[in-house]
Amino acid sequence: MEMDWDRLHAFSAVAREGGFSAAARAIGRTQSAVSQAVLGLEEQLGHALFVRPSAGVPGVHLTEAGRILLEHSDQAFGELSTATERLAALTGLRAGRLVVGTSDTLGSHLLPPVLAAFRAAYPGVEVTLAAAPSPATAAAVAGRSVDVGVVTLPLPDDLSHGGRPIAEALRVEPLRPQPDVLITSPTHRWARRRRLHLRQLADEPLLLLGRDTAGRRFTDAQLARHGVQPRVTMEMNSVELLKRLVELDFGVSIVPQLAIAREVESGTLHAVALRGAGAARQVALVLPDADPISPAAAAFRQLARAELGG
Repeated sequence: MEMDWDRLHAFSAVAREGGFSAAARAIGRTQSAVSQAVLGLEEQLGHALFVRPSAGVPGVHLTEAGRILLEHSDQAFGELSTATERLAALTGLRAGRLVVGTSDTLGSHLLPPVLAAFRAAYPGVEVTLAAAPSPATAAAVAGRSVDVGVVTLPLPDDLSHGGRPIAEALRVEPLRPQPDVLITSPTHRWARRRRLHLRQLADEPLLLLGRDTAGRRFTDAQLARHGVQPRVTMEMNSVELLKRLVELDFGVSIVPQLAIAREVESGTLHAVALRGAGAARQVALVLPDADPISPAAAAFRQLARAELGG
């Protein structure tokens, strides 16, 4: 039986997005076209692929036939994607797709020159940014749902993939140091200080990144090493929001130095070097530990190392 790739694409989108409307938005088609494609595929195969929404069962759900088809269609699309990448390599990366995983902070403050250089060199390659904290990015690269990641080291010791530490499931290539600094408002009592020791933060209201971020885990470990039990009054995964709240004098925060250059220059924030924090963290590339990596990922790696001094 000859399979209709267009119908299969619509079916996969509905399964992935959990509904016909969401699938239509994801693949840029009308809901009616997606519904007709799936109906045609069901008629072609002689099996219902989804349990449609009802009063007691909201959303669509795969039938057993649908689950079988999805498993094999994912394999088929994976093979097609590999073939596309190999063909793109033969034509000088004039086409293809690249998924880059990174945090909001690195994506905003470090990667724009790399992305600009990649776009100039390979305008036909579709680039997608997958924003997530460094631990999640590393896991996505190990699972190959992301082609290449730009993360902050060290990654958590308890992070694993396939039963082994995450660092063993990746190729990790350090690029440059990423020191953290304490930030205060211009009116804070520490606004004239140049250095502070971590022990001095024991009683200070701290605004910190969320516990699922590499930065927060590193900060917690360093504070614990000095016996400091931090007084955390707010936590969130946005460095930009942390900066704004510090400007408003809700407390002080520890953030990457690369993220506050503009505010320090304009005088809206004051940066204080931290003693007792040990060696600076590192920005690093992470790639799957086994070949092949996509030609686009290899090209991005080369540009990142050139632009970021690795």
